[in-house]
Amino acid sequence: MESQIGELYEQLGDLKGKLSSLLEEKHRLEMENHHLRSRLEQADDDFKENRAVNATSNIPGEGYDNLARLYEEGFHICNIHFGTPRQEEDCLFCLEFLNKTK
Repeated sequence: MESQIGELYEQLGDLKGKLSSLLEEKHRLEMENHHLRSRLEQADDDFKENRAVNATSNIPGEGYDNLARLYEEGFHICNIHFGTPRQEEDCLFCLEFLNKTK
């Protein structure tokens, strides 16, 4: 019976450790989620602002808007990495393409 209590105590310690790591991961994910939501809101605001500016310029409309939307959603639109997911940083090739005026 003492050995069973010892085993249960060890299992309880393991569960406490797992719970602690899960709580830490939950907190990290909540912070990351908050950060991503704020970046999404900022990107959405920037996109709307750029769209209003581009409406008066001579940049083609619908196709350009679709590419800009894809870029804002996190995909490359440059000819080098077209369609692949972007990492956190901006791609200079994609940005150069978006800033072109014809």
